[in-house]
Amino acid sequence: MEDVKEQEGKEKSESDVVNIEEYKKINKLNQIYLFIISKYKDYIESGEKLSVAELPTMIMPKIPSVLKKANEIKETYTDFVYEVNFVDVSIKAFDFVKNEIEDVSLPIQFWLTPEETLKFMSGDITDKNMVLCSLLIALGNPSAKVLVVINNNERKIVVYYEFNNSFTMLDLDDGIKLFSTKEDMLKSLGMTEDSIVYEFNDQMYIDIM
Repeated sequence: MEDVKEQEGKEKSESDVVNIEEYKKINKLNQIYLFIISKYKDYIESGEKLSVAELPTMIMPKIPSVLKKANEIKETYTDFVYEVNFVDVSIKAFDFVKNEIEDVSLPIQFWLTPEETLKFMSGDITDKNMVLCSLLIALGNPSAKVLVVINNNERKIVVYYEFNNSFTMLDLDDGIKLFSTKEDMLKSLGMTEDSIVYEFNDQMYIDIM
């Protein structure tokens, strides 16, 4: 019995050494990757700029990964009825994006598509909002849009949708809020006459201000 325990202890010790060495290797590779990315930052970002006409292409409600997740959310109901259950599933979609997709800030300006964000289950605030908007549309509400408000170079990005004559704003930082008018919603985001405000989904892009 002692020999077995000694052997198990030896194997565990050897395994720990391998794991530590593997971790060191991965850490070194990550440092090299970060160095390469930083070195070619300007070149990479030059190919990542999107025109306003291209922003709608970043909302992808019909791709398999988004449809799969939307269906998983719907299947939590025995008999999903859009008019009855949409608000509930929108909250489930919000919770999924907020709590299960990890916040990652890259050292460069780089767009991840909803497919890529779901593949890696990671993304920045813009990536996560584009996934959320895509999910809401896939869940049946084509009015869902990404809304961006810029004040003095500070940017606020949220998703909102219209349902039952009201406006529901899903803010990954501050939670879900209901408004009776779109104007009230915009004011809550600090919109002024000097703000830059725009919105988009898979079908449109509009400069509000």
